[in-house]
Amino acid sequence: MKFVPFAQVRRQPTIIVDSTGLGAALVLAHWRGAATPEPFRDDTSAGSVLRFLHSSPVLENVANAVTANHFDVDGFVGVWAMLNPEQALRHEHLLRLVATLGDFREINWHDPLADHALTLVCWLNAKEKELFYPPFGAPVLRRREDEASAEKFEWFLPRFGEILENPELDHTVWEPEYKRVRQAVAVLQSSDKQTVVYEDIGLVVVRTPAPVPYYALFGPTAGFDMVLSIYEGNRYEFEYKYTTWVDLESRPTLPRLPLDALAARLNALEQTVRRWTFDPVTDTGPVLRLSGKGLSKMHRYADPDQRPIYASSIAPETIEQDVVGFFRHRYAGIQPRRYWSWAEIREAGAQ
Repeated sequence: MKFVPFAQVRRQPTIIVDSTGLGAALVLAHWRGAATPEPFRDDTSAGSVLRFLHSSPVLENVANAVTANHFDVDGFVGVWAMLNPEQALRHEHLLRLVATLGDFREINWHDPLADHALTLVCWLNAKEKELFYPPFGAPVLRRREDEASAEKFEWFLPRFGEILENPELDHTVWEPEYKRVRQAVAVLQSSDKQTVVYEDIGLVVVRTPAPVPYYALFGPTAGFDMVLSIYEGNRYEFEYKYTTWVDLESRPTLPRLPLDALAARLNALEQTVRRWTFDPVTDTGPVLRLSGKGLSKMHRYADPDQRPIYASSIAPETIEQDVVGFFRHRYAGIQPRRYWSWAEIREAGAQ
């Protein structure tokens, strides 16, 4: 097995990980509608690869190459596992934690391997930014992601196995982000934080003094697909998690709903000069927030504590009440299920 750039899919039998494309010998991806065979479906694309490795020890019978059309933690772990099957299966639980943390920003901090997973994700993030460009940053360089990301794979693939076994070899790289996340986790686990769960609509409301990194904010939200963050000074953000952009295997979900009516309601209440804006349901992580200077996809993907969040005139209790009321009303009569198509999601939103 070898890694090849995405453009070379048709030149040899190739497995596509965390992506879709014509001409693939096999697709192992959790993307909505991806042609992943049912026995290999998983919440993460790396998880699909690991399932495949368990059932298909002779990879040469399927393909001799593997690729992805972008670089992120989940996709990278999947590609690396395909090239290093024995080491990957020895560390299967850890790699599943890494992929889930990287894609969904979720982790159980009581898991004995949680810290190890965080160090690996922080190492990948730090090296990616140091040597290349941040996630969704290829357009700034006027390059296509499927082309530019190949350079990242070629650098990380021969080096990850050693760091997987012993992260301390490069601790100065991952420590800054690791410490920032762990400090935020401590705040969220203290009395300064209040969390309210609305299980019927899959919403978690998190109140904390100031914005925190996603790994801390979303860490304990497994099983839920929407987060309303309420910060001191009447600062708010609502976000659909990435869990509703992909096909989850482990549980049913409700479809994403367009946020225009909710934004209109909040704009009717808002007395500052700013307006409530939102992203379409097809965005990987739609955010509803008070607008300032428009945020690029790269900046929206970055942590909440790395972007401005503006003060609203609306009281926290009103925000929570309106958001909960909106989704309870709109989700009435819609049952959670697996494998929504984008057409079905749009239809649910229209109704």
